[in-house]
Amino acid sequence: MLMERLAVGADGRRRGLQVPGCWDGLTALLVEQAGFDAAFVSGGALAMARLGRGDIGLVTASELVDTVMQIADRVSIPLIVDGDTGFGNALTLQRLVRQLERAGAAAVQIEDQLFPKRCGHMAGKQVVPVGEAVGRIRAAVDARDGLHIIARTDALAIEGLNAALDRAEAYREAGADILFVEGPRTLEEASEIARRFAADVPLVHNLVEGGVTPSTECAAFFDMGYAITLHPLLLMHAMVKAAPHVFSVLKETGSTASLGDEIVDLHEMNRLTGAKTMLEEANAYA
Repeated sequence: MLMERLAVGADGRRRGLQVPGCWDGLTALLVEQAGFDAAFVSGGALAMARLGRGDIGLVTASELVDTVMQIADRVSIPLIVDGDTGFGNALTLQRLVRQLERAGAAAVQIEDQLFPKRCGHMAGKQVVPVGEAVGRIRAAVDARDGLHIIARTDALAIEGLNAALDRAEAYREAGADILFVEGPRTLEEASEIARRFAADVPLVHNLVEGGVTPSTECAAFFDMGYAITLHPLLLMHAMVKAAPHVFSVLKETGSTASLGDEIVDLHEMNRLTGAKTMLEEANAYA
């Protein structure tokens, strides 16, 4: 289903897919109900939401798989999953691929950073030798059944654009279905990536507010030929922005009455989460 949505159309272009990030059933449901065609289970968002920590490789494989299983049980849109570096070696990566596929993932992103990794928009990243990275992609391809493999390289910030392009080419030859060159610093670099690959393979671009992303305009990348724009932390950024105000009103006034236009209530939460329908279904079995 995911690759069908990324196919080249009659006009010779791919339909651009905007994919917001999520980290649990509720946030995935919000993405789905907003009308998006896919959601991104973001490792960074998962670390921040579940652990209250930064994206520095603290989330475990079992925590990720459990999260994907819970989300896939709630929504029907395809899930693109951040598989980080595979959580160890080729064998742990293959186990992760099999588990994610059983859990309901549509695609998994595998990157070439050292393990444990860090956010692609943070300084101090390191990448493994290209041969080892190619081995990761081959291992993932050999382990999957129908799961799509997204090969991500973080080499641009470390080895330069040309090295990153060469790595991406090697990952495509190893069997990756989708390519992701992380962190182009300018639109010119993003365009060079697209010129190299967009005609032959779907490309991902990562739009992170406050990161190295050169533009927050999806159209700028879709016009170049990119197939997917990820928005991993958009919803979290909005929630964190709103929280101090909401809590300060409660602390200072001792009431939530003045927040009526800024928050939803229990009735809306029950509507959103389908509580009435679930109770009706339960009663049908009583």
